[in-house]
Amino acid sequence: MPDRIPVLVTTEFSEALLDSFRAVSDRIQLHYYPARSVEDVPDNQWAQAEVLYTNGLVPEPEQAPRLRWIQMHYAGVDQLMDQPLATSGTVVITSTSGIHATTMAEYAFMMMLAFGHRLLMALRLQSTSEWASAAKREWLVPQELRGSTLGVVGYGSIGREIARLGSAFGMDVLAIKRNVLDPADETGYALPGTGDPGGTYFSRLYPPEALCTMVRDCDFVVVVTPLTDATRQMFGAEAFAAMKPTAFLVNIGRGGVVDEDALRTALQERAIAGAAMDVFDAEPLPEDSPLWKLPNLIITPHISGMSSTYAEKAAALFVENLSRYVARRDLLNVIDPAQGY
Repeated sequence: MPDRIPVLVTTEFSEALLDSFRAVSDRIQLHYYPARSVEDVPDNQWAQAEVLYTNGLVPEPEQAPRLRWIQMHYAGVDQLMDQPLATSGTVVITSTSGIHATTMAEYAFMMMLAFGHRLLMALRLQSTSEWASAAKREWLVPQELRGSTLGVVGYGSIGREIARLGSAFGMDVLAIKRNVLDPADETGYALPGTGDPGGTYFSRLYPPEALCTMVRDCDFVVVVTPLTDATRQMFGAEAFAAMKPTAFLVNIGRGGVVDEDALRTALQERAIAGAAMDVFDAEPLPEDSPLWKLPNLIITPHISGMSSTYAEKAAALFVENLSRYVARRDLLNVIDPAQGY
């Protein structure tokens, strides 16, 4: 019989989902230790593990000499980039990118529809029991999504699903991608029937350096790029100055990508019409942050990726990758440590 593959799972899963991991191959030797710290897992389990499924717990290299692959429970892996084992070059890291695409894309469109159809104004009128006068009804004339231009900053799995939905709404979709010469996605995970694996749902593709050029034409801009040294505060005062005063921003990527001081200034001075932020540089957002007081800003507490079936979606991706690992095929969602995603 071929060698067993010791798989260590430190994230909570139901027994049924654990059984789906075991069912991948009779070579799988599953060890389940839901843990909050590295110390919660016995040393001998770290020592023998070849595959690790984790929500962020990573041992020191000498604790896990046999480890060859880490599957993260989340899409973002920036918290791993300062871990010696994760950056050693001897361990492959994969993420759950793709499983959040539908919920996060729906969140983005919830916010675009809310802004476009003046929901904030309608709620303010309701709060004062006011039926809009003829003059105020003019304020409620919508910015329809159909015929509008949507800019997607970051064309990964979530950006591709946003582009697909935008196309269905009749929007002209523009997108930013690091490698504009390779619009297709053949190595990322996508739920069936979602996303843009062939790279066909945008009309124009821009490199990150052309951010200001792209947003100049946009009525709605959605930021979904990961946080790296290259993307930190990439959306700053220059980008806000380039946007239309009637345009709206939605950030569901990482808080550090948007310069929050520049955002506040842009909203206060009406350089843009409004914004929705689900992620922030400091989380929880401090109670004394001036962002709380802005009437044209919607704040949510990092919820856009939440799903009642998150564990099932994550397990399905792991089953696919585990099957590939056993068969010695390329894994999906492999992280490039040099790029940080």
